[in-house]
Amino acid sequence: MRIVIAGGHGKIALRLAGLLAARGDEPVALIRNPDHSQDVVDAGAEPVVIDLEQATVTELAEKVMNADAVVFAAGAGPGSGATRKDTVDRKASVLTADAASLAGVRRLIQVSAIGVDNPLPADSDEVWAAYVEAKRAADADLRERSVELDWTILRPGRLTDEPGTGEVSLGEKVERDSVTRDDVAAVIVALLDEPGTVGRVLNLVNGETPVVEAVRAAAV
Repeated sequence: MRIVIAGGHGKIALRLAGLLAARGDEPVALIRNPDHSQDVVDAGAEPVVIDLEQATVTELAEKVMNADAVVFAAGAGPGSGATRKDTVDRKASVLTADAASLAGVRRLIQVSAIGVDNPLPADSDEVWAAYVEAKRAADADLRERSVELDWTILRPGRLTDEPGTGEVSLGEKVERDSVTRDDVAAVIVALLDEPGTVGRVLNLVNGETPVVEAVRAAAV
């Protein structure tokens, strides 16, 4: 499969590219900074330079044309302000969905965050609140696209760089906890192979069920 990854230089995206390349797929990493090209190549992906905050839907559609699936794994990242939470975590997500639809690529997996539908405490930090609102809005937009897209929203818990365990808890109702980026990438690969997860919003933390079994169990 040819899989286009938005946010292709991110920690999850690089792990995902490696897993896909190792099994013979063709990962394509969309990156903003051309200086990141070698990192992407080393991970096993084809680098494609495009700025998701500046691109038009037509420009992005050209990059995802002929893909079997798109994975939205972009995020403004730590140290960014409230404005970029909106332009990357929300607007770039909507743009990616628009581009996939325009290009005729139905399968789209979006990496969100656990708990974003829950009300925010009144004393929440401004940047954190902007992040949660952006993710919530991006997910809400995608949920309305079932006619043109076969979407799955994956909501990981607190991300860690610990080695993957290969065992997770995945479903609509999962207690908030942490999950390794290795395991998030492995779950995305399994989701790509499981059409029964289309139209599902799935929370993800580390647990006791092997990844492939957890994804199969979460399928409709």
